[in-house]
Amino acid sequence: MRMRYVKMSGAGGPELLSLDQMQAPQAGPQQVLIRVLAAGVNRPDLAQRQGLYPPPADASPILGLEVAGEIAAVGEGVTQWKAGDRVCALVHGGGYAEYALAHESHCLPWPKGFDAIRAAALPETFFTVWVNVFGMGALAPGETLLVHGGSSGIGTTAIQIAKALGSRVFVTAGSASKCEACVKLGADAAIHYREQDFEAEIRELTGKRGVDVILDMVGGAYLPKNLRCLALDGRIVMIATMQGAKVDGVDLREIMKRRARLTGSMLRPRSVAEKGEIAADLREHVWPLLDAGRVAPVIERVFAFEDIAKAHAALEAGSHVGKIMLKLGD
Repeated sequence: MRMRYVKMSGAGGPELLSLDQMQAPQAGPQQVLIRVLAAGVNRPDLAQRQGLYPPPADASPILGLEVAGEIAAVGEGVTQWKAGDRVCALVHGGGYAEYALAHESHCLPWPKGFDAIRAAALPETFFTVWVNVFGMGALAPGETLLVHGGSSGIGTTAIQIAKALGSRVFVTAGSASKCEACVKLGADAAIHYREQDFEAEIRELTGKRGVDVILDMVGGAYLPKNLRCLALDGRIVMIATMQGAKVDGVDLREIMKRRARLTGSMLRPRSVAEKGEIAADLREHVWPLLDAGRVAPVIERVFAFEDIAKAHAALEAGSHVGKIMLKLGD
């Protein structure tokens, strides 16, 4: 069986992406083959296209980390799903294609009332937010969360889940319109980082107490300021370094006097078992919120599969609020 997929002609800009054809993969043990109806476009995809984030040795070289569609076939030993089931899935590469493989434990059902586009917007961001904010960051009801990049797919997801589970949420964003969008999603306050000093604003908003958890995808010079924003026993969770991976000027005494914890993670290198555990936690704790309409993905724009280069350019431009999606089928 032949399928269309996104071919990458070297490392560089979006213009290197185009559609081509190849043989569709076959499901191995514990795998399902998904007929992809929609896929998400994420920053790790941009980094891989630029040659900055090579896929793991056991991953598909095809871009794409999240999909939604119908199961076309199941491999040996699959017990959770059958052909015809509608699922969304975190995939180990290969999402930018008409057929993609996923481990059965990395699949989740479409929430009530969802179509393929909305379902495909869930896996990458929801897995990332859950394991980092609520797992490694251990955000608890009644605590306060600061999210940098509040208008991103990660940010809009973190705002909604944290609010639904009883936390206070502050965010930073790069424009007045993005700040407004974050507040509409439930953020208690949004800080326009181009015009306001987020450290000073957080001190004011918290009565100088600081926040309990910071989710940071910026890195660089944000780290010293983040440390000074923390409450006693606060936690910083790093998930990206958009402004640099190396930092000067960090005062380690800020860590000690706050009993702070600095941690971070990457989702893609996690083991099959770890990702399966995250999926199970999401199904138990977050899927009921999606089914009830208390949490929903924010989708900025949907591109046709043929317009993959335009989709990457749109994400790279950074003016979006929420997710950029690809539509492959009905």
